[in-house]
Amino acid sequence: MKTRRLSLLLLTLLLLSGCAATAPQGKAKYALADFEPPGKERPLDVADPIEPANKELYRFNYYFDRYLFLPVVNGYEYVMPDYAEQRVSNFFDNLGEFGNFTNAVLQLKPKSAGITLSRFLINTTVGIGGLWDPASNWNLQRQDEDFGQTLGRYGAGNGPYVVLPILGPSNARDTTGLIADTAISSAVDPLNFDHNEELAIPYQAGRAIDTRHRQPFRYYKSGSPFEYELVRLLYTEKRKLQIAK
Repeated sequence: MKTRRLSLLLLTLLLLSGCAATAPQGKAKYALADFEPPGKERPLDVADPIEPANKELYRFNYYFDRYLFLPVVNGYEYVMPDYAEQRVSNFFDNLGEFGNFTNAVLQLKPKSAGITLSRFLINTTVGIGGLWDPASNWNLQRQDEDFGQTLGRYGAGNGPYVVLPILGPSNARDTTGLIADTAISSAVDPLNFDHNEELAIPYQAGRAIDTRHRQPFRYYKSGSPFEYELVRLLYTEKRKLQIAK
């Protein structure tokens, strides 16, 4: 069953990252749910009580991404060699292991917590401050955990779907988790980035640019009139899989 669901997600992702760009459209004439088979169960339904507002935020994110965020990211990619980009990504990933470890412990996942701790120690020392990732070469793969997953692990439901400004798809549970993860990251800050006024803004800006650089998704490039619904479904199903693993 998990394999079938994962296949569905991969196919949907390919659709979302498809070819020709389309301009942002107004309200679609049809909804994706209109194409579901008849019956009581509606597998494509996602609770979205503020859909009109969410769609406006989705459109705002498109304009922000296209005219501000992506030009900055493109400039970063232009001036930075691929080798240097990978070192930056590894550095931010290594700092993110604190959140992964905390949430693995909260979810009572000793194996995941042990791998995460080992990764941090190896990459911080052998990997020279996390610029390299020898732990992955030693079969210690990154364990992505967050507080939204922790809440889901203990039975918290998705809650209403929301589109966050700039950040994109989320829901009530994951938004709460994002706030908690931000607090964890700020509390466990060994290099004092978040508490140093001169470093905080460059650090957060660099992290945001690196995150967007690694995300292949581009708004309104699916060629589908149901892109909003597809993104909503993809995000919801992806989170289900992450919580279940």
